[in-house]
Amino acid sequence: MISTTSGTIVIENEVESVKTKLKLAEIDASMRFPVIFFITSALVWLGIGTTFALIASISLHASHFFPNWEWLTFGRVRSAHLNAMAFGWGNNIVFAVAMWMMVRLCQTKLRFPWLMITAGIFWNIALIVGIAGILLGQLTSVEWLEMPRYVSPILGLSYTMIAIWGIVSFLYRENSHVYVSQWYILAALFWFPWIYIAVQTMVIWFPARGTVQSITNWWFGHNALGLWYTPIGVAAAYYLIPKVLGRPIYSYYLSALGFWTLALFYNWAGVHHLIGGPIPVWLISSGIVASVMMVIPVVVTAINHHLTVVGFFDHVWHSPTLRFVVFGAMSYTLASFLGSAMALREVNVVSHFTHATVAHAHHGIYAFFTMVMFGSIYYIMPRMLKREWPSALLISLHFWFVAVGITLYVLGLTIGGWIQGLEMNNSQIAFIETVKHTIPWLISRSVAGSLMAIGHICFFIHFLWMFMSKKTAGGPTLFKRAGEEVAVK
Repeated sequence: MISTTSGTIVIENEVESVKTKLKLAEIDASMRFPVIFFITSALVWLGIGTTFALIASISLHASHFFPNWEWLTFGRVRSAHLNAMAFGWGNNIVFAVAMWMMVRLCQTKLRFPWLMITAGIFWNIALIVGIAGILLGQLTSVEWLEMPRYVSPILGLSYTMIAIWGIVSFLYRENSHVYVSQWYILAALFWFPWIYIAVQTMVIWFPARGTVQSITNWWFGHNALGLWYTPIGVAAAYYLIPKVLGRPIYSYYLSALGFWTLALFYNWAGVHHLIGGPIPVWLISSGIVASVMMVIPVVVTAINHHLTVVGFFDHVWHSPTLRFVVFGAMSYTLASFLGSAMALREVNVVSHFTHATVAHAHHGIYAFFTMVMFGSIYYIMPRMLKREWPSALLISLHFWFVAVGITLYVLGLTIGGWIQGLEMNNSQIAFIETVKHTIPWLISRSVAGSLMAIGHICFFIHFLWMFMSKKTAGGPTLFKRAGEEVAVK
């Protein structure tokens, strides 16, 4: 009797598991084309942004390297790079990963996927026009918003059409439980239009007077990372780490604390970039306090992720997904700690207006967000195409080139920027001498950028190879060739 009962339970569990897998396969099929479209678009913009980044970096220490063409000058190329990476790579991959996670967690099929693709086409057309406008000299003087203002209505409308589908999926969810990743995704979908519309209104379309423009600009720049890219990166980490390991997140309550403290403090943090400016002291102090208080959500999230992985650290190196995601999660912690330190007046007086600020920005947007997105792509694409990644070698090459590249980038510019700040504060050192002393660090920046570019090329080749490879019968079950030794759930 006991054995019969046990056998019945096993059979029932297997049947339930098969039903779950079939349902997930149907859900994946419903969003296959939109997800692949946005991932492909993101990778195209990643290539374009990387090219602009290398041109801009080399121009800083070898201005004679490029022809004397106006559209290749540093000011235009760097602005094109920023917008191609932020709105091209960043937003397209957010649309893909966030929508995929939301629909899966809601356990409902994506409705009218062709509308998302249509919105995505208009989004990318607007970006092409905007980047072309920057290169033609029609750029604005506002960092992160250099694209001509005539493209912003198209971007806003396209975003609205895309974001609505995330909300609709949540409203029609078949699972009553709301997961941690869904909190972050829904919040980001509401936060981004709020900060984007506010800055477009107060800086571009109906400019506010005086220093209010600077305050609004930095409020947007900081919150674009903290309330748009960061929530999606954290959501992906919260989804993928437990998913690949096959175990729940360590603490639901810690994740709630991390979410609400992020929402509470990050909104104020950007103003610390204006220390020393003609800004009310109370406003600057509020930004400093909020930046320091950001230690709370960062530590809470780091503890939650770490304790989830404890006992399974060997899986991190065997899993292509975890390799990138864990690197990104660790970078999120380190970048946030460094950001809190740079908000202190004693540190800011040295680091401000130096290359250390550039290093910090890349630490967050690349070492954290981009690395987590790479890991997400490695997990999502086999489920979209029903085939395995063909080469474990290319995955390793991709990881090591970008990991070493961004590490060298952050270390080089942070050290060089700190030396630069000390020298600028020393009246005995001529400014031109300080500029000359930064050249070795700028060369290290170009070397680091070249390493990351090689990693991107490896990824592009692998991505195309995967498209051309044969479909795996029944879909992927175990990524042995790609180095993934954890069974797919």
